[in-house]
Amino acid sequence: MAQAIPSVLSLENEVFRSFLFYSCILVLKMLFMSPLTGSKRMKHKAFANVEDAKGFNVKPKLDDNVERVRRAHLNDIENIPLFFVAGVLYTITNPSVYLAKMLFLVYTVARVAHTIVYAVVPLPQPARGISWVTGFGITVYMTVMSLIHFL
Repeated sequence: MAQAIPSVLSLENEVFRSFLFYSCILVLKMLFMSPLTGSKRMKHKAFANVEDAKGFNVKPKLDDNVERVRRAHLNDIENIPLFFVAGVLYTITNPSVYLAKMLFLVYTVARVAHTIVYAVVPLPQPARGISWVTGFGITVYMTVMSLIHFL
């Protein structure tokens, strides 16, 4: 028998608590990207805007070290909100506690790994691709399972 939505989206539900925990980690990870971008800009004296560059007496320029962080952040912005939506929908389906917790954990680890291998310590492919595809696959899985549940 299906649980009522209010009880599924309750802190008493271990799946929902786990989803909230990993969502908080992902929010903090995304928030960390702005200061990381700023520190890379300062380190490499790479400012995209004239007014910012003027303050450091340099010309505006792009730098691959800064752009990698920006692209990793953009990738987060494109993918993590979809995980948030898919995670809530999946939680409502009352999934297996173990499976749901593993999906949330692996997704979070994959997104952190994606940032590390893309922007912090760049590694050659397929490191970034594997981390991205892992997160993407989990989001697709949760969405498809939710869709099937709601048919």
